[in-house]
Amino acid sequence: MQMVVRTIEDLVNQKDPLGLEKIPAGSSSWRTPSTSLVRGNVYGREDDKKALIKMLNDNNEHHLSVIAIVGIGGVGKTTLAQWLYNNEEEFMKGFDLKAWVCVSENFDIIETTRNVIKQIHGGTCSLDDFNSLQNALKEELSNKKFFLILDDVWSYDGDKWSNFMTPFQYGKKESIVLLTTRGKNVALAVQNCRPYFLKGLSEDYCWSVFADNASFPESNGRAALEEIGRKIVKKCDGLPLAAETLGRLLRTKHDVEEWNKILMSHIWGFLWRRVRLSQHY
Repeated sequence: MQMVVRTIEDLVNQKDPLGLEKIPAGSSSWRTPSTSLVRGNVYGREDDKKALIKMLNDNNEHHLSVIAIVGIGGVGKTTLAQWLYNNEEEFMKGFDLKAWVCVSENFDIIETTRNVIKQIHGGTCSLDDFNSLQNALKEELSNKKFFLILDDVWSYDGDKWSNFMTPFQYGKKESIVLLTTRGKNVALAVQNCRPYFLKGLSEDYCWSVFADNASFPESNGRAALEEIGRKIVKKCDGLPLAAETLGRLLRTKHDVEEWNKILMSHIWGFLWRRVRLSQHY
């Protein structure tokens, strides 16, 4: 118990240097829902883009292609999905409908079905019961080639997935449902779903992400900050979200001591334990 208390106290002391804030009680989620818009440059994913497009186009076995981008938190799953969603020239030609829905931890199949309909319509949906929602979605998708992204999926409840996916069988052949998830068990729970495992970026590409978001003064201190910055990036372990977040955090700080606080923080070990644990569900 004493060790646990000391760990908690240590984490509280690390809160301010890392820019962490309290979450108001009653918040439904501690994360901002994703959108389909690409934020900033996409580094180091050319091979992944080509491999994923090939996988999505190889849709001969099933009427509906279901693919999950699987990877640890912060590795860039959502960014890769956003790139695909907005790639009109290489990939998106030929689809009649497309929709983006952020699912997150609570996979409510009624609310998620309603959100898909709202995305297709670009407006509201007043239907409440699941039967009406499923029939409405079936009508929207019938004889149309569609591309749906379900971002940040956590549920591996096979019964929920079976019920939710029913209307999607009525679209045209070569329609696609693409999921992003941290857990390979999610991909296993969705019938006929093929996983694409996304790995971390190289250290050089991670540095590009960090440098894009940080700010280096045009002064004698630039070299010292860059040296510390590269050590910070090494600790990011190939996760672009970590590099981006820390770059933004240090953007207004041009003091070597402030950068060293981040580099030497004890919270790194705690964060990596949490990231690794998220892979095993």
